[in-house]
Amino acid sequence: MSKQLLRSGTSIGANIAESEHAQSTADFLTKLYISLKEANETKYWILLLSKANYINEAEAESILKDLRIIIGTLVNTIKKTKETTIE
Repeated sequence: MSKQLLRSGTSIGANIAESEHAQSTADFLTKLYISLKEANETKYWILLLSKANYINEAEAESILKDLRIIIGTLVNTIKKTKETTIE
């Protein structure tokens, strides 16, 4: 489980980094959507690790709080990019 968490968690940042040099708006959005999917997967692994008592509830909640901020930022960036592109 921890390896899966490492993969999905680091993939969030890697895809955001890739989006900085996207070839187009569509490519930019694709990278952000992948980051969003990986963030959701990371949330799953955190919850699973917490339920299995590999991490305690306080640790899980701290990480999930940060993850909610990341997810919110990604959602807002995707929405604003789509709005800007449509206009």
